[in-house]
Amino acid sequence: MSLTDRLMAVERRYEELSEEMSRSDVAADHERLSALARERATLSTIVSLHRDYQDVEKALEGAKSMVSDGGDADMVALANEEITELTDRQARLEGEIKRELLPKDPHDDRDVIVEVRAGTGGDEAALFAADLYRMYSRYAEDRGWKTEVISGSETGIGGFKEIVFEVHGKGAYSRLKYESGVHRVQRVPQTETQGRIHTSAATVAVLPEAEEVDVEIDANDLRVDIYHASSHGGQNVQKVASAVRFTHIPTGIVSSCQDERSQMKNRVKAMAVLRSRLLAMKIQEQEAQIAGARKAQVGSGGRSEKIRTYNYPQDRVTDHRIGLTLHSLPSLLDGKIDGLIDAVATSEEAKQLEQAPES
Repeated sequence: MSLTDRLMAVERRYEELSEEMSRSDVAADHERLSALARERATLSTIVSLHRDYQDVEKALEGAKSMVSDGGDADMVALANEEITELTDRQARLEGEIKRELLPKDPHDDRDVIVEVRAGTGGDEAALFAADLYRMYSRYAEDRGWKTEVISGSETGIGGFKEIVFEVHGKGAYSRLKYESGVHRVQRVPQTETQGRIHTSAATVAVLPEAEEVDVEIDANDLRVDIYHASSHGGQNVQKVASAVRFTHIPTGIVSSCQDERSQMKNRVKAMAVLRSRLLAMKIQEQEAQIAGARKAQVGSGGRSEKIRTYNYPQDRVTDHRIGLTLHSLPSLLDGKIDGLIDAVATSEEAKQLEQAPES
């Protein structure tokens, strides 16, 4: 199927949906009407772009016809200028249409669970993990998203051995999914007396938040432990056992939450993490089964892959996946990371366009 045929098929489906939504029996069925409206909304951008493209195509034909007919020299010159402008606009529209026709990640609009863990580097790695957590928290705040800590293991000096938190906001996964991987930092630790630069690392995992329909969990496959929440120093901080730990026996995946005083709230949060980890495993298995398919994230997105280096002495951040280096490190660590995310997303999109068949 050619690009034109695909666009005409989208147009037909769009009209079908519009007609169906106007029927009285459909209008009375709120659930069905909402489903049709959602599908129609996903097609509306492509339809609008296609109609703009058709208008440009007609105008281009008219301008070319005027040039071929000859006549007044000034009019021909104006027509040639219009041809140049319309040709550029036609190319831009074609690019936008192709991008809109690319397969969408079905999880892009979901909330996410982010897991940041200190890697090599001891206390310095834990401090860097805390820096990354603050960076993502401020990024979320700038976008009007809400963050909520699920669990954390502090070091007592302002660092985190690990911290797991939720980010609630439309499109959170579509932006943050590119952050999965190993983040490396090069700087002089505060405890370093001789001014030597140390290299430390932290891992980031970004999981689309799973719903109950995405992952079925048999209660018989779970081991549930209830225990007292503790502070970073190890002492119990509550008289009533409220912390919850789930162990999924078939996979060995463990999730826990002790952030809330209510055992029920901790259960809900720990279960959300468990579902999301199982969904991430399911997604990876599905990708592995598709022979020759590209990964959904740039590179493998695996935690063992170094994706970015934060170099303090040189005030720079380098994303190794696309070879991009940016300066103004304090601003980036303050959550101003849209430039990095946009660059990686654009690179991924370009790869998809390059590999997409004409059909």
